[in-house]
Amino acid sequence: MLSLVIASLVIQTTLTYGSTISVTNGGYWGDWGYLQRCPSGTSAIGFSLKVEREIDGDDTALNGIKLYCAPNGRRFVKGTITSTVGNWGDWTYVSWCPGGNLISFALKVEPTQGKGDDTAANNIMMQCSDKNILTGNGGRWGNYGGWSGVCSMGICGIRTKVEGQQGRGDDTALNDVKFECCSTRNISVMGFV
Repeated sequence: MLSLVIASLVIQTTLTYGSTISVTNGGYWGDWGYLQRCPSGTSAIGFSLKVEREIDGDDTALNGIKLYCAPNGRRFVKGTITSTVGNWGDWTYVSWCPGGNLISFALKVEPTQGKGDDTAANNIMMQCSDKNILTGNGGRWGNYGGWSGVCSMGICGIRTKVEGQQGRGDDTALNDVKFECCSTRNISVMGFV
């Protein structure tokens, strides 16, 4: 009689990183920060923004974007990532994908104001893989540009373009952002041998 052996087999693919998605309406000022990536086996399922609220003076609006990374679209957060962040403002509430992960974005940017007060990036909208669109709680100036491409397996990395403090000059803080796509995810397959 043959004995039946039941075992659990876990197959894991290597998490690698792929192409980036971007938009064409990002601001002009600042330098690109370092690329930050979600922990292995996770992708971004939510985000929060660091925003300076409107003041009577030099406004900066959007200063930072924080991504919340979790395995396979679940809300069990295993890490947060930010890239470069400006000096002003406070972090807003987290906008979560109801299901799935973040895959695409559109950026709200104020064009150059000449001798007026420039704010550059003000807000962001992000699309989830379940088709929901999340709008951040950012600044009021500017307009949304077109949507980026789509990261079919989710967003796994962030790189921001931020202008540093200008002293007596006009501060803008966050000007642009690029997101890196996941190219594969860790996959667990339960089977019998």
